[in-house]
Amino acid sequence: MGVSDAPCELCEAARLTEWFYEDEHCWIAECEACFVPMVVWKVHAVEPPEELKAAMWALVTEVASARYGFRSWIDDNMRTIPTHYHAHARRRF
Repeated sequence: MGVSDAPCELCEAARLTEWFYEDEHCWIAECEACFVPMVVWKVHAVEPPEELKAAMWALVTEVASARYGFRSWIDDNMRTIPTHYHAHARRRF
């Protein structure tokens, strides 16, 4: 199996941590690596349309505030899984 044929952990969408939201475009769950809310686009691609990206950012920001009690900034540098769009709501200090 080549690198491009490897299964995508985000496409699999295993419910390994608490899930907070899901609709036809995305899902939001706690990131199992950094323990902050993460929004994942349901399409296996790296660049969602800007309007959809803004909506997903608003959703994950709301989860960070409501469920984690912190103001956040959006980190969409896809370090570990660079082939599938996702973004983390990181605590703003």
